[in-house]
Amino acid sequence: MIRRYDYGTPLLTDAVVLSVEPEKGNPGGITVEDLKPGIRFTLPMTEETQLFGLGQAVRGIDKRGHIYRSWNTDDVLHTENKAALYGSHNFLLIVNPGDTLGLFLDDPGDIRWDLGATEENQIVITSLGGDVSLYLIQDRDPLTVCRAFRGLIGKSYIPPFWAFGYIQSRWGYAGEEDITKVVTEHRQKHIPMDGICLDIDYMDRFRDFTWNPKTVPDPAGMVKRLREKNVHVIPIIDAGIPVDENDPACADGLKNDTFVHREDGSLFQAAVWPGLCYFTDYLNTRCRNWFGDLYRPMLEAGVDGFWNDMNEPSLFYSRDGLEAAWKEIDSLKDRNLGQSEFWALKRAVDSLANNPEDYRAFWHDMDGQKVRHDRVHNLYGAGMTKAAMDGMHRFDPDRRFLLFTRSSYIGSHRYGGIWTGDNCAWWSHLKLNLQMLPGLSMCGYLFSGADLGGFNNDTTGDLVLRWLELGIFVPLMRNHAALGTREKDICRFSRWKDMRNIVTLRYALLPFLYSEFLKAVDSGTPLFMPLAFLYPGDTVACHTQDQVMLTEQCMIAPVYEQNAVGRHVYLPEDMLMLRMRSCTDMDACVMEKGAHFVPCALNEALLFIRKGYQIPLVMHDVESTVDLRAGLSFTMAGWKDAQPYELWEDDGEHVSAPVISRTLAPGRGADNRSGLLR
Repeated sequence: MIRRYDYGTPLLTDAVVLSVEPEKGNPGGITVEDLKPGIRFTLPMTEETQLFGLGQAVRGIDKRGHIYRSWNTDDVLHTENKAALYGSHNFLLIVNPGDTLGLFLDDPGDIRWDLGATEENQIVITSLGGDVSLYLIQDRDPLTVCRAFRGLIGKSYIPPFWAFGYIQSRWGYAGEEDITKVVTEHRQKHIPMDGICLDIDYMDRFRDFTWNPKTVPDPAGMVKRLREKNVHVIPIIDAGIPVDENDPACADGLKNDTFVHREDGSLFQAAVWPGLCYFTDYLNTRCRNWFGDLYRPMLEAGVDGFWNDMNEPSLFYSRDGLEAAWKEIDSLKDRNLGQSEFWALKRAVDSLANNPEDYRAFWHDMDGQKVRHDRVHNLYGAGMTKAAMDGMHRFDPDRRFLLFTRSSYIGSHRYGGIWTGDNCAWWSHLKLNLQMLPGLSMCGYLFSGADLGGFNNDTTGDLVLRWLELGIFVPLMRNHAALGTREKDICRFSRWKDMRNIVTLRYALLPFLYSEFLKAVDSGTPLFMPLAFLYPGDTVACHTQDQVMLTEQCMIAPVYEQNAVGRHVYLPEDMLMLRMRSCTDMDACVMEKGAHFVPCALNEALLFIRKGYQIPLVMHDVESTVDLRAGLSFTMAGWKDAQPYELWEDDGEHVSAPVISRTLAPGRGADNRSGLLR
């Protein structure tokens, strides 16, 4: 089923776990052009062709009609015109009636995907470097192709059970006093919570693996005190190590030669939060292991979760770039700036960050093979993810740790999850969060999520509520905001009780969501998928861009427009609709196949259950995942004539923990007290 064709000199990327021997020649049905340098693949499309995948990308669920780029990019404005974001997930699913082709380009360099934007019925994929392994998977059924691809790239990362709980975060918590206040308020108001993320504020002068001695004087004590409240501390770690030999990480990195070099052998320097930094060569095994071991002191202090950031790598400026900018600015100083001079001044400043010249200025030692960074740019964040998880498992091989990252490449899905980066408090980004879920899931990123309520800009209470109503279904459920924006933890809003009630729904659903997560890891089935996967003969379902299947059992269709009192929903078959207001307040009704306007109050979340299925719910208040680990009673929601639900569980803590399956049906570990079976 899986075919491989090699072009140029492909690099080992760690993306693939199966050994597939390359075939000679070119694949039939694909035009291959050698661009010297580069390689171009052209495929025809019909009007019925749909395109899915590409992981983290803008626009709809169907990716047809836009030009995308695989080039990991720190971009704070995820607008429709953007070609690239933080991750490069080079898997495209080409779906025609009765035929599906999965196409994976294992190439960590720059790739352009023209998906019918230039020529309406043509796919044109260009690898600018030309060193690529092309994998093709063909079958009638897109789900079969997705499972085969997931088998090719390996099973997805499984975080600890507590990581599926609600997580609060903010750039701006000044220290332990702020952090403790947030946790105390959540507990006093009985808002369930399992984790709190620490942004760069906790560090000493923005330096990795340090704590600000004034604001966090007793890190281990703080972590212990919060764990006693069943709250886990999740610090951020950035990619840059400050250029300062008094910094322990810097001094040790210089001693062990772990940083990337320029072609002349000098160390590459560019600025991030602490100023000029060195950058670990994550593509080298020895250097990667060195960096992974830097997490150990924090692990010893009791930390069991991290989020890695700025690892595209994001560069504020380089030494060379800054010198060139100053030279240009000096040449314009004291002049009457006309149009061309003004734009030259603006370009001199705007071009400093993430300049392509800087990405061509340093080299990696890939275990003996010297490679210029731009050829492997999209691997850098993945290398950091692997470094971190490998380091944590050297500390404790059988323990599950929480890890999620901003930059990624297929393969890193085996070591950690991702969040979708610096989104905005825009209603369009709530919809974008929904639309990204199937593509990420197809590419193995099951543990993913977006910043609920939006990271940038001031949010509003109604947007936070509606976003929570999507977030209860998404594995990584984190509320995060930028420095200088409105504080948006739940306690800050007048409708905090409604928000709390929605969060309780997450915990009501959590055993079901965790069970389905484990099954998706095991089977390779996407956790989220387009309606087209299950209803290929239904034209309306195939082209629905704002509803998503949650496994094969349920459909989610959140309200994503401001001031809306409901939304239009298309049902490809009769479904049972759960209208949920809290873990103890929900009702169910059967809705017939077809188009409906479904009223949905601001404090309600909707879930649609397919005919023949039922799901378990925990219909009582809890304050953390600790309350979900033993002695649970379930209420079943769904169809009376459905097969009993198979619940998968493990201890939620250990890599080696066996999965235990048990059957839930009314009268056998579950009941129907709330009348949620129809």
